[in-house]
Amino acid sequence: MATAMVSFTYARATTRAGTAPRRNATALPHDAGRPCQRASYIPKPESILFVAMSLSLFLSGLSCAHAAGTGNGTAAGSQGLHEDYSQWYTGSLVSPSGALTKKGVFAWEPYFAYSQPVGYLDSTGQGMSLKDKAHSVSNFTLYKYSITNSISLQMTPDISYGWRRGGHGGTTSGLKMGDLPVDVMWRYLDADPKRYIPALSLFVGVAFPSGDYTKLGRDEDGVGTGTYTFRRALTQAHIADVSSYGTSAGFRGLAHPGMYGESGFSLEYGVNQKWVIAMDLARDWANGSVVRGYNAQGKYQNILGQASGDWVIAPAIEYNWSPRFGVIAGVTAMFAGHNTGQVISPQVAFNSVF
Repeated sequence: MATAMVSFTYARATTRAGTAPRRNATALPHDAGRPCQRASYIPKPESILFVAMSLSLFLSGLSCAHAAGTGNGTAAGSQGLHEDYSQWYTGSLVSPSGALTKKGVFAWEPYFAYSQPVGYLDSTGQGMSLKDKAHSVSNFTLYKYSITNSISLQMTPDISYGWRRGGHGGTTSGLKMGDLPVDVMWRYLDADPKRYIPALSLFVGVAFPSGDYTKLGRDEDGVGTGTYTFRRALTQAHIADVSSYGTSAGFRGLAHPGMYGESGFSLEYGVNQKWVIAMDLARDWANGSVVRGYNAQGKYQNILGQASGDWVIAPAIEYNWSPRFGVIAGVTAMFAGHNTGQVISPQVAFNSVF
């Protein structure tokens, strides 16, 4: 997956720890071929000015969530090495931040989200009702540790519980952990606010197949892809019976997830030292998965899933009671796209840096 995210911060004061966004999985019709599917600052008192731009290139693949970073303040190691900021912020819901700038810093941020499906966008982008609605509640937690002053390691496990309303009503058999993304991030250019130079970071990571994806007792238990992912799937998933790819009992074969990615930008405005308003706009895209094998009747099947895409807006409010601790609450909403479910996802996260 290759992703570019541009972040802008607008403020009246002057920064702190960045947040880890959580994008809920899109609620899609259950069909074969498709598995489930942060900012710098320039201190200019009492004015609303362009602050900095943080551009990050992502080379990591995630199965059912998009992760971002934490740690943009002097307490955590701001993206600029020598700032003396007084503005506190957690970062927006979606936009990622790069590597921490202080060796030995640990950032921890748990997210709690609810996914509410509201409809489905067809291949032309027209809205339609969705009878088979997949709801979920999830805990997505970011763990981030700075190995050096410019290299950080990030892990983002996701645990969820889902239920489906409609013709295929049911629930997961319990709490389910999805595939596990592990990223290494390297900040190869430090921010220089006085010269309007942004911090630039490179992300490289692998998603490990820790989520259930094959021989499922229930359709809702499919939360993984069964493949290692680095930009694209490195392996194929051996699937049998009911799987994340929409197969049914008696099926035997292989599945290969399609590539996917994200791009967008974020804005943050510091109302005062503790309160910040944030807004993200992002676009997701995904190619269809390929499923090959034999069904219960012995008939060979070669199925290519549909490509999809969506546009997401994510307004949020941040409150920070110290340079190290804060909370962000907001909602992500899909408002346009094709071959994808429309989902509204309220969420809240606690951001902490040690």
